Amino acid sequence: MTRSHKASERHYISRIGWLRAAVLGANDGIISTASLIVGIAASPADKSAILLTGVAALVAGSLSMAAGEYVSVSSQADTEAADIARETQELQDFPEAEIEELTQIYVGRGLEAPLARQVAEQLMKTDALKAHARDELGFSEHTEAKPIQAALTSAITFASGAILPLLAMWVSPRPLIVWIVATCAILFLGLLGALGAVAGGSNMGKAVFRVTFWGAIALGVTAGIGKLFGAVI
Repeated sequence: MTRSHKASERHYISRIGWLRAAVLGANDGIISTASLIVGIAASPADKSAILLTGVAALVAGSLSMAAGEYVSVSSQADTEAADIARETQELQDFPEAEIEELTQIYVGRGLEAPLARQVAEQLMKTDALKAHARDELGFSEHTEAKPIQAALTSAITFASGAILPLLAMWVSPRPLIVWIVATCAILFLGLLGALGAVAGGSNMGKAVFRVTFWGAIALGVTAGIGKLFGAVI
C-alpha cells in the first residue's frame, strides 16, 4: 500500500459511537417535537399553548435522552468491565488454556494450526488481555461504551433537532401551523438523513427515505389524534 493511498483511505467505523447517538438524538428531537406541535395544533389550542408544548417537549426530551443514553451505555460499560475482569482472572489462572483458545480462534479464521499458535503466543507476549478482548470478546476501541459522550451527544442533538420545528411553529400563522410544521419537519428529517449518510459513508437515498417515511407516519398519526379531540383551525 502506497503512502498516498494510505493517506486517502477513509474508515467510518471510528465515528460509530457518537454518530449513532447524534442521529438518534436529532431524529427524535425533530419527530417528537414536531409531532407534539402538530397534534396540539390540530386541536383548538391557541398559539401560546402550542408554543409551551413545544418548549416543554424540547427540555423534557433533551433530559430524557441524556438520562436514557447514560443509563443504557453505562450498563454496556458495566458488562464490558465484568468480562474484562473475568478474562484477566482466567489469564492468570489458565494461561495455557487461554493460548489454545486464541489459537483456535485464528484457526477458525483460516490460519494453519502451527501459524495460529505462533500468532497467539506472540500476541499474548505483547498484550494478552488486549488480544483476548479484541479477538475473543469482540471489544473494539471504536465501539467502546462511553456513557458521558453518548449522553451529552444525545441531549445536544435532541435540542438541536427540536428547535427546528419549534421555530417553524413560531413564525407560522395559527391556521397554517399543522401544514407548515409538518412540511418543515419532513424537510429537516431529509436533511438529517443526508448528513448522517455523508458522515457514515452510507447510501444517501436510503437514509433519507428511511427517516422521512417514519417521520411522516408519526406526524400523520399525532395529527389524527389531535383532530379527534378538536378541529383543525
